[in-house]
Amino acid sequence: MNAISIVIIGFVILESTNVIALYFFPESKYANSVGVFKAYEQSKQDPAVHDFVRYLVNWVAGTKLIFLLLLLVILFTADTEGLFFTGLAMAVAVSSFFWRLFPLVRRMDREGQIEPAGYSKLLGVMIAAMALIFVVATILSGIA
Repeated sequence: MNAISIVIIGFVILESTNVIALYFFPESKYANSVGVFKAYEQSKQDPAVHDFVRYLVNWVAGTKLIFLLLLLVILFTADTEGLFFTGLAMAVAVSSFFWRLFPLVRRMDREGQIEPAGYSKLLGVMIAAMALIFVVATILSGIA
């Protein structure tokens, strides 16, 4: 088992906790669930808005589940070259967080819409570290 395989397994385990939280414990403030956003609780005041928010939360969970299952298929069927390119793709995909989501979550954090305060910085560091880990593991794995 090479470095990228180990990192993919770790990523699948980590993100699986997020899928479980989103599906079954969306109000949680752990596992990157939506309980950190004050607007989630506020959405309950309008049933139509809350249904829409719940739909989007479950859609994200479903999309993550599809993604994770495809990663497992790749992990168990790809050769070394396929895993190498999967590692590169994962680094790019994880880094895409900084294009649209990070500016938004940082603004919401600054405006007091997130509890605990400073959550956006922690999330940014965690996701940057995850992207870096994919890059390093991909380099260490190389093409055989």
